[in-house]
Amino acid sequence: MPRALTIAGSDSGGGAGIQADLKTFAAFGVYGTSAVTALTAQNTVGVLGVHEVPPEFVSLQIRAVVEDIGVDAVKTGMLSSPAVVSAVAREARDLFLPNLVVDPVMVAKSGDPLLSEDARRALVSELLPLAVVATPNVHEAAALAGFAVDSPAAMERAARAIHAMGPRYVVVKGGHLADNPRDLLFDGKEFFAFPGKRVDTKNTHGTGCTFASAIAACLARGMDVRKAVPTAKAYVFRAIVNSLALGRGHGPTNHFADLYKAGKKAGTFPPR
Repeated sequence: MPRALTIAGSDSGGGAGIQADLKTFAAFGVYGTSAVTALTAQNTVGVLGVHEVPPEFVSLQIRAVVEDIGVDAVKTGMLSSPAVVSAVAREARDLFLPNLVVDPVMVAKSGDPLLSEDARRALVSELLPLAVVATPNVHEAAALAGFAVDSPAAMERAARAIHAMGPRYVVVKGGHLADNPRDLLFDGKEFFAFPGKRVDTKNTHGTGCTFASAIAACLARGMDVRKAVPTAKAYVFRAIVNSLALGRGHGPTNHFADLYKAGKKAGTFPPR
């Protein structure tokens, strides 16, 4: 069975972070494991607090998984301190972690910051050079590239700038721009655009985590990046279309919408 490891923060609200990653892996038929980098007290409205896990314990979690169960792909999410970024990068190098997907999580959906400036610098210098795929949204791309990313042309410039930092592929997500969302994949030579349709809902909490995890799941299953990106994008779109109106803020997407629909059609779900 394909195996994927998520190295990220825990979302007590269940819509993003480790929880979203594991749900996504399961939806793709991939066995999910985890290394928790931070505990967050958060819900659909905001982040009330963050409790960081000591870097050495993050390393221990990674090694415990890799040395026994093994991994076919790895996804990183919230890495809030420079020491945690360095620990993850060290384990990625020492353990030759395959198919590393780096989601440079910097800001929560509520606007709360999740990555310090020192951690951002460590991410650029230590982790991005090890990535097979980096998946910044336009705000994260702007923070990494050092200029505003507010147009398709700026997305291309940012993709080039981030690719120069080391990842083999860069996906700049355009969902925060006006009009329909358009994601841009750059492999160092060519650009590949993946247009989409905007869904009229505020329930999009965890979409970035879910997208990166879906790419990692596809890579774990043997897909190449060119196919994994549109497959992940289509999965996220269906999860948003069937999103869950939970809480008073940005509700979560529905990671198991496809499975629920199939189960309902077969008469096996929901249980009576």
